[in-house]
Amino acid sequence: MNEHRPEESLKIENIVASAKVTDSLDLPSLASRLKDAEYNKKRFPGVVLRMQDPKIAALVFGSGKVVLTGAKSIDNLSRGLQILADQLRALDIDIPENPEYKIQNIVTSADLGTPINLNKIAVGFNLDKIEYEPEQFPGLVYRLDDPKVVVLLFGSGKLIITGGKVPEDAQRAVKRILSELSSLGLI
Repeated sequence: MNEHRPEESLKIENIVASAKVTDSLDLPSLASRLKDAEYNKKRFPGVVLRMQDPKIAALVFGSGKVVLTGAKSIDNLSRGLQILADQLRALDIDIPENPEYKIQNIVTSADLGTPINLNKIAVGFNLDKIEYEPEQFPGLVYRLDDPKVVVLLFGSGKLIITGGKVPEDAQRAVKRILSELSSLGLI
């Protein structure tokens, strides 16, 4: 029998990270000199650079701060920041050799491999940690303290884990939810 292991279904969907690459940037100049840069000050206060490999968007601000979004792995995130740093250095902007980033949020999906009864879970789980209003949103929102993440549980057995700072946060969250569901006899 092929047993489904939810921990193995974990898939990073998006990593959002920030970095400070320099003290200030001239955005109009940057936008005119970088290929494929988007800059419309009325719509968004930064330059948007979309990379294809890895597929990441870099939001570059005049303060020298950068937000990277869309990475599907830590490795892609690091590569994306390095590519951005190289592009800025090519414009004679002083950027540290290995700019450091801080992960703000990792969004991960998982699949329990079996449908779940959200009404029973809403009754069984610690009520001050959950929100379940099926008329508003089809998923049950479960806030964990350790790891500090928010898990969206859907009746299909699919989960979305958001708020993680390291990939292991999602693994720990899934193990904890499996353990709680099984102790309540709900899976």
